[in-house]
Amino acid sequence: MNIKKASIIGGLLVLAAVGICVLAAVAGWAISRGTSLKRNEVAVIYVQGVITSGDRPRGAFSSAGQAYSDEIVRFLRQAAKDDKIRAIVLRVDSPGGGVVASDEIYQAMKKVQKPIVISMGSLAASGGYYISCAAQEIVANPNTLTGSIGVITIMPNVQGLLEKLGIRMIVLASGPHKEEGTFRPFTEEDRAIWDALIQETYGNFVQVVVEGRGMDEAKVRELADGRIYTGKQAQALGLVDRLGNIDLAIERAAALGGIEGTPRLHPYRPTPTFFESLMGAVTSRPTTEAVVKLLGLDHPFTMQYLYLGQ
Repeated sequence: MNIKKASIIGGLLVLAAVGICVLAAVAGWAISRGTSLKRNEVAVIYVQGVITSGDRPRGAFSSAGQAYSDEIVRFLRQAAKDDKIRAIVLRVDSPGGGVVASDEIYQAMKKVQKPIVISMGSLAASGGYYISCAAQEIVANPNTLTGSIGVITIMPNVQGLLEKLGIRMIVLASGPHKEEGTFRPFTEEDRAIWDALIQETYGNFVQVVVEGRGMDEAKVRELADGRIYTGKQAQALGLVDRLGNIDLAIERAAALGGIEGTPRLHPYRPTPTFFESLMGAVTSRPTTEAVVKLLGLDHPFTMQYLYLGQ
């Protein structure tokens, strides 16, 4: 009788142990499943307008038509740290802008340990294409204008205007090239100095394309004469991966991020000021300030990855 009781008790203990293991496995699966369901977001970060160094100013109407590098880098870092976000879509609709501002965004993208897919809008040229080369994939609309791989600097010379107005500027400088291109003619020596700077910066752009697109340098230099390409042409040349709109970019980002099913979207957008919201000023159309930056009049002699064909 005691032996039977011991056998029954032993059997019950074995069944209980098996039950506990099964329950633990089910609970673990449920927890992991719940966690995976929560980690199904794709961040969407917008790069719209002229790419400009610094952070977005909070004054009325001052932020329209410009993409500020500090703000975009901050969004990238936030998305990189958020465990719910598995991948990032960068929506680029920009003619490019400052060399340093473009590179700041590019370098921040390279540090993100999550898939990044570019969705090109109407225009993703020059600096807009530069930052796109940091992504795992580039999706462009067939009619997107992209490319414009090159460097430009604009030097406003007011000497002729001052002469017509009868104004003579007296400039005291520490060296012969300190005042180059402003109140005196631009000399061949000045041009040689700036040509060397531009070629160095252009070489950096070429290497970004070579690395990002896995292309031969000679081929990139052949394509990188400053011309613009449609999305369809760019795909045929190897400058973009796929043709489509932002929905396809989100789909590709979700796939690269290991998301099953439809991802949740986590948009990162600038917060408009009260006046911008009231007047509807937050658009990709350049304001007066943006045009000044576009033409390089705020910082003369600044090199830019910029497309001027708008």
